[in-house]
Amino acid sequence: MAGAQARQRGGNADEVSVTTEHGVRIEVDGEIATITLDRPEKRNAQTFATWSALARIGESLPEQVRVVVVKGEGPSFSAGIDLRMFTPEGVPGQGSFSSAAKSDDVTFEQRMRQAQAGFLWLRRPEIVSIAAVQGHAIGAGFQLALSCDLRIVADDVSFCMKEPALGLVPDLTGTKPLVELVGLAKAIDICLTARTVHADEAMRIGLAEKVVAGGDLDQAVRDKVAQLLAVNRDAAIATKRLLQGAQGRSLEEQCAAERLEQAARIKSLFT
Repeated sequence: MAGAQARQRGGNADEVSVTTEHGVRIEVDGEIATITLDRPEKRNAQTFATWSALARIGESLPEQVRVVVVKGEGPSFSAGIDLRMFTPEGVPGQGSFSSAAKSDDVTFEQRMRQAQAGFLWLRRPEIVSIAAVQGHAIGAGFQLALSCDLRIVADDVSFCMKEPALGLVPDLTGTKPLVELVGLAKAIDICLTARTVHADEAMRIGLAEKVVAGGDLDQAVRDKVAQLLAVNRDAAIATKRLLQGAQGRSLEEQCAAERLEQAARIKSLFT
């Protein structure tokens, strides 16, 4: 990766690797991968390069990883899209929305698919993803948090879906989980007013699984990771598959899916 740095410690059991690309840092320590948006001077604002880096992490994630933690360096999780993308000059070496608008439909869709790929992989059944959110989680930052399975937040968190206020729509895979978490009416309210959702409301409406003081956020995430890793891996993968498919199935179909998954588990454990 461009601008990458890596370090390793000990043998295979203790191996830790750290890689940084375009302001996105990933540390893999055994079964845990920690992704850090590392542009604190820009409040971890995101660009095309951010999304490409996230997608490449998903493509190359080591097989042993079970839990992925996504966090932001500094006081903000992510302030959303880098505002330079709205200028004609754009972000050096990456272009702008203006240049993207001039591309043909096929090229534009391909670029959007590539951006979304950086968010979609966080939902894979074989991992559990946790967003550790503090400070601003605006627009693309809000959607990155929504792409994770769980959200543990600091008491200073500020969620905001800013895109409609900027003339855009949320397009980084955030609309579906938002509706599933809070319901259609509340999602419309949050998006079409572009208002801020603070920690107490986030907890009340289901955007957050836990709210803690800012200084306790890292420990709360470590505690949750330990709980997740204590569960049988194959059973966790099968259960997540069942839960992800539940809304799209009838009760009868879900019962059939449960039977199939359980048959596989029992055969694996007892034969």
